[in-house]
Amino acid sequence: MGDFSADWLALREPADHAARSVRLTRAIAERLEGSTGRLRLVDLAAGTGSNMRYLAPRLPPRQRWRLVDHDAALLRVAARAPAENVAAIAAEPFDLSTLDPPSARELFEGASLVTASALLDLVSGPFVRLVCAACRGAGAAVLFALTFDGRIECSPADPEDDAVRGLVNRHQRRDKGFGAALGPAAGEETARALAAAGFSVERDRSDWRLTHNDAELQRQLIEGWARAAGEIDPERTAAIDAWRARRLAHVAEGRSQIVVGHEDIAAWP
Repeated sequence: MGDFSADWLALREPADHAARSVRLTRAIAERLEGSTGRLRLVDLAAGTGSNMRYLAPRLPPRQRWRLVDHDAALLRVAARAPAENVAAIAAEPFDLSTLDPPSARELFEGASLVTASALLDLVSGPFVRLVCAACRGAGAAVLFALTFDGRIECSPADPEDDAVRGLVNRHQRRDKGFGAALGPAAGEETARALAAAGFSVERDRSDWRLTHNDAELQRQLIEGWARAAGEIDPERTAAIDAWRARRLAHVAEGRSQIVVGHEDIAAWP
């Protein structure tokens, strides 16, 4: 899976938390209220612990978190982060691209909730089906947040917006270490896999809505989208660079607004 720096994760965390579905978070919290003893929660691709920091104050107390990520340095940051209602944190370096049925059963055994944020669009269909089946076997509820759905809406509009968005979405389907990534199809594929595994499934929008207050995040997104688009269609490099310059100028002038489409998915056996 792609590497993400602690700086990037910190930059996006306020937008992530503002976007998330309150309705689905409350639905999961209500279903965990009746759990006896301490809650066991597994966070996949946990990074620096942003998902835990969002969920912990909103879920019942006595939580025991198992944070899983391939990047041990990010996990060290996560393990140091105090969070309300958390009784214990176990940070475990693990390469999720090597997940198989036996390791998934071990990872999810006894879990009350399996969760992840901004992960599903980076992984493959077989990986999603494996995770969903293992969650069902463990009897765990599921909350997958901030799955990119392919929508990118920029204002003021630019003639190249549609072309760049299309190239970015093609780039999203490239192999991120799990095989061909689901990209914008991840939400639909995950909902189907959960239903097939015997879950009740609910979905909700969790779009980023970025304004002039999110200028640095907008700049980094635009730079990243331009790079991705250029990798897919090098012959359009000049047009993409011009698009990038115009979009960055809008950001500098405080005129830019960007919506990035995401969805949250909650499910329970």
